[in-house]
Amino acid sequence: MLAALLPQARSGPRAAQASPFERPALVWLLVLVGAVGFTAWAGIGAVLRDLRLPDTDDAMRLVQVRDLLAGQSWFDLAQHRHAGAPPMHWSRLVDVPIAGLILLARPFAGAALAEGIAAVAWPLVLLGLYAMILYRGVRRLFGWRAAAFALFTAAQSIIVGGLFLPGRIDHHNVQICAVLALALSLARIGATLRDGVCAGALAALSLAVGLEALPFIALAGLVLAGLWLRAGRAALPPFLGFGLALGLVAPALFVVQTAPALWSATACDALSPPWLWLAASAGLTAAAASLLPGGWGAGRRLGLLVACGLAAAGGFLVMFPACAAGPFTGMPDLVRREWLVRVQEMLPAWRLARHAPDLALAGYLPVLIGAVAASLWAWRGREAGQRHLMAATAGALWLGLAFGVPQVRGLYVAAAFVPLVAGPLLDRAVALLRTPGATASRQVAALAISLALCGKVWLLLASLLPAPAGPDKAMEAERAAWQDCGDAKAVAALDVLPPGLILARIDLGPALLLHGHHTVVAAPYHRALPGLVAALEAFHDANSLAAVAARVGADYIVACATPADPGAPSVADRIGRGEITPPGLEPVPVPDTPLRVWRLAAGAAKG
Repeated sequence: MLAALLPQARSGPRAAQASPFERPALVWLLVLVGAVGFTAWAGIGAVLRDLRLPDTDDAMRLVQVRDLLAGQSWFDLAQHRHAGAPPMHWSRLVDVPIAGLILLARPFAGAALAEGIAAVAWPLVLLGLYAMILYRGVRRLFGWRAAAFALFTAAQSIIVGGLFLPGRIDHHNVQICAVLALALSLARIGATLRDGVCAGALAALSLAVGLEALPFIALAGLVLAGLWLRAGRAALPPFLGFGLALGLVAPALFVVQTAPALWSATACDALSPPWLWLAASAGLTAAAASLLPGGWGAGRRLGLLVACGLAAAGGFLVMFPACAAGPFTGMPDLVRREWLVRVQEMLPAWRLARHAPDLALAGYLPVLIGAVAASLWAWRGREAGQRHLMAATAGALWLGLAFGVPQVRGLYVAAAFVPLVAGPLLDRAVALLRTPGATASRQVAALAISLALCGKVWLLLASLLPAPAGPDKAMEAERAAWQDCGDAKAVAALDVLPPGLILARIDLGPALLLHGHHTVVAAPYHRALPGLVAALEAFHDANSLAAVAARVGADYIVACATPADPGAPSVADRIGRGEITPPGLEPVPVPDTPLRVWRLAAGAAKG
């Protein structure tokens, strides 16, 4: 049915005259209604007033920006209020605009409110940029109405909406904008050298910000190489531009944000020599392709690509073997088993479906259906430009699914591509409603498929089903408890105590740093392995808590009262609720906070 809809459901003159959706005012009203429900606008007040940020990464980003504004060196990315001062792997390139917004707001809003204003404004600026990139990309090939519908369908995505929430100052939304613009630059028929340079520079920017989009960048390079292999010099300009820009801009950004003493240090989780080697290999491969005589056939072109690919991969494995295993090298099994695999964005699809089936449906199904629809459009579409764009969209969506099934965060970038197919498909469905001769079954099918690309539709359908009493409710209750424990007032209450080192559960660390004056043993960042190990060991066994606190030299032990687990409550949860009194500790009364505080009992020596 879907394959039949795409070529025939076209908005012609007769349909245009009859359709009320040819009135721009009605279409833009629909977009406005979608925008109103796009994000949690009610959360703006909490961000402005209390700096209640959506995620622990957002809190740590603001702490990093705050440190920069307080005079910490540009090249010093260590978090000095974390035990051991672990270096963060986040880019200063994202810190700069947030810091700039804070400085602009300070004179009229004061220091505290200025941070809230920046935390609200930065995601909205990026949302506007994403909307502009999306609208221009769709309008160029499908017209203004399909582009407007693309904006409407983007507003229905729970993943896109979640990554542009007020307070979402982490870097994923920056990567979404960069990779979407990259794809649209290369998806043109007859892409030029300039298009390739633009795409390569955007790829370098994305890598400098973080490595999460590396598979999408690699796919773009492979597609360009394949087109050159097939067409020869006719397809050389974008391939050459992409490779040279990536190979030159990535090192430049690396130098800008990395201390000279670390230029030769291997970091598998950030832009560093291993990834610069691959970027340089792409540039050299494209340069070599440009030097080949025009008469060389596909066989010789294939030989060049294979030779360059083997050299790049072989050099990577020989010089940087640790990075072949991924970014989390050297992580103890305890940390991987008890923390990493339980982080929500690291959950596989089947575990998310068990804990929160509504989120799994709304997250995965639009990407899957969009991948199928884009693939069929690329195959059956009538216009070459549209087929090119849909082929690029399909590639991004299928790649996102491949990485998103084992880890939820693999969907982040892919979800931003769903509106590229959803907007035009909804436009065709609307036109089909007024097309003479169109059967009711085709009209209903077209509209249903279009709406199936909207994540919030799946949330609505899931809400109509009998609600399971299970894990999703427990997850929501636990999240609410952690929000209360990490609230500004709850943490600020601890400031009645002299500044000291706090041993707490891992996820509480960023809130303690953002809202209080204490230092922490642990926070949820894979480079801070000693702190992660200490927190996991301390709260795994109440009898070992005092010993671990003494070993790390903790002045205070802090716990959050999370809701009871009807299955097998953890020791950490029971400690937080006061069901267990850890031996060797004495309580420290702190009013006006849900947090429980202890210190080592008299006579217990700190390490």
